Amino acid sequence: MNGTITDVRGIRAGHATDEVGLTGCTVVLCEGGAVGGVDQRGGAPGTRETDLLRPMHLVQKVHGVVLAGGSAFGLAAADGVMRYLAERKTGVRFGGAVVPVVPAAILFDLGLGRADAYPDAKMGYAACQAARTGRLAEGNVGAGTGCSVGRLLGAGHATKTGIGGASVDLGGGLVVGAVIAVNALGDVVDEQGRILAGVRKLRGAGFAGSLAVLRSRIGKLAMQVGGATVIGVVATTALLNKEQANKVAQMAHDGLARSVRPAHTMYDGDTLFCLATGRVRASVTVVGAYAAELVAQAIVRAATTATGAGGLPAGAEVSR
Repeated sequence: MNGTITDVRGIRAGHATDEVGLTGCTVVLCEGGAVGGVDQRGGAPGTRETDLLRPMHLVQKVHGVVLAGGSAFGLAAADGVMRYLAERKTGVRFGGAVVPVVPAAILFDLGLGRADAYPDAKMGYAACQAARTGRLAEGNVGAGTGCSVGRLLGAGHATKTGIGGASVDLGGGLVVGAVIAVNALGDVVDEQGRILAGVRKLRGAGFAGSLAVLRSRIGKLAMQVGGATVIGVVATTALLNKEQANKVAQMAHDGLARSVRPAHTMYDGDTLFCLATGRVRASVTVVGAYAAELVAQAIVRAATTATGAGGLPAGAEVSR
């Protein structure tokens, strides 16, 4: 066990990172096919190929998921992933054609680094080339490169975050893993409710607390909010159908709500995918419960492994 999503058998993952433009993408590959599910919450989503993951649609399995920065421009990274998979004859076969199924979700990081830098097909392809079964890097890499949280008082009072992972071995071959890129409007908090990363005070050191800002006069009258979002993938070796995979994705959002305060706002496009590689019979309730736990852990990891960039400090650099 390496503590990341690649602990799930049948999953490879990789990053492509633009350290100058401060953006990037992360690819989770399941070339053997995995039953997919999705649950999207919040008022500002940016997604691709999510409808086919829902019940009553023809396609049953997907071959990869893309998490990308760059706002809507970043959806183009999925084109490179499709090309990579098509070259390897991986996808749904229609006559002589092979069409990879690659859902994607993006986050808004154009306010950090260069506004004209965003993931494209070339970067998506590069992330596939970098994909491995070993431990997936965390922090300022891939889709986490341009992430920050706590922009209620403007981008200059935010905190740098990134991408994080977590996994658990539940025995009998049942493994659940997660990778989450954290670019939320609100604060990241630990199990005790302590702020690890979030909106910083206008004057003095320390965190202001997003809920306190929302309650204040300045919060009510002068919120300075850019795009925000938490996006990620939960994978499992469990044998699930589409309905069950969607349920796991739904339950996984409980972990987001525990570790991000507030979550699922009108400015967030929170989207979580579930990938089931279909090897072990398991309770959907058990898988979903641990999916929520891992999402919460991965979000904390995204905050604690990030380093300062783009003029923003990481959470560990902010005096409390």
